[in-house]
Amino acid sequence: MSTTPPLDSANAPGTRPDPGIRSVFLAGPFIQLLDPETGEMSAGARAPFDVLIKHFEAQGLSVHNAHRREAWGAELMRPEQCTKLDQDEIRKADVFVALPGHPASPGTHIEIGWASAFDKPIVLLLERDREYTFLVQGLHTVASVEYVVHTDIATCLPAVDRAVELAVLRNREGSGRHQRSGAEQDRQ
Repeated sequence: MSTTPPLDSANAPGTRPDPGIRSVFLAGPFIQLLDPETGEMSAGARAPFDVLIKHFEAQGLSVHNAHRREAWGAELMRPEQCTKLDQDEIRKADVFVALPGHPASPGTHIEIGWASAFDKPIVLLLERDREYTFLVQGLHTVASVEYVVHTDIATCLPAVDRAVELAVLRNREGSGRHQRSGAEQDRQ
């Protein structure tokens, strides 16, 4: 463990993305969030993704997100289409940001594995007071990972920006593996 203390997102400096960061792959639970009656995500389930998409796009970043691409469930793609497309988009992205899900989202965990295998800078957004798999908790030992522990996505955006910057920096320096800077946290 590093001696770097976790950032308090309320006091974290707002940063603009590094000029080398042009694209983000935003992952998170999908099928498990679909309303069985409508086949679509509710407004509440969409909210964290919508906040993050708008935030990154306001910074001029291109955001690949399956939820939006598939009209929040209204236009689901076939498995052989979305699997290849998501893997290709992760490979092309400059940074990978994910909400792993609680309970764990199997699809998101596969995408996290792809991002790690492709040596992408990774930011994992973890809900405070939730348990996550050991492999999510320990991913920083094998990949450039920053963790943002939060209670509300909208209030932790400065910490998300800082985590993106740190993950990218560690990845570029080749120092992201086998160390952890500490979780980025909001204080609510």
